[in-house]
Amino acid sequence: MPVQKSHYEASLAEYSNSLGAIALLKLHRPYLEMIPSLRRPDESLIAIPLPIVRLRSTPALDTISLPCDLAILMCDPEWKIKTGVELFIFIHRPHEDFSDLLGRWRQIQVWLDKDYEWLMPLRHSHILSEGTNTRYPLFVVFPDTPERIKRGLVGADLPFVIQTPESLIDEDRSEEEGLGAKGLNEY
Repeated sequence: MPVQKSHYEASLAEYSNSLGAIALLKLHRPYLEMIPSLRRPDESLIAIPLPIVRLRSTPALDTISLPCDLAILMCDPEWKIKTGVELFIFIHRPHEDFSDLLGRWRQIQVWLDKDYEWLMPLRHSHILSEGTNTRYPLFVVFPDTPERIKRGLVGADLPFVIQTPESLIDEDRSEEEGLGAKGLNEY
């Protein structure tokens, strides 16, 4: 059974805020330990869904959408500055095979081999957004992800976590049902 679009969408929505991103990083301890302060998560990391960067290697600045699903930038909560750690999250998309998934990470490695800066979310626009040379990938796969993809990630020595999406989808259904009932009562 292929990965469901709802699994992908629920995961992307969940990881798009700092607490959801921390919950993801708890599944891969080495990256969790990179967070400057777990006591101040909103000030210690910035989660950017479907991130955009500006490449500065050409006379005209090129702005590109990165082929990852989420970028997580670490910040020093005291100094309010970005540290050198950048995490790139790749959620297995429906109908995506190993070469497609790995190719997204390789494309980021090529593009970000130049000088770049992040287009930051509005609330974090004051933070210095220059790129770094310390980039780490994390792949999110599902129980329905084909075994060849998991074997490929192991063979390429790339970290991945297996996300069980049932709890995320159940939460979405509860919220939708609550909104539906509320909407009916308003009429």
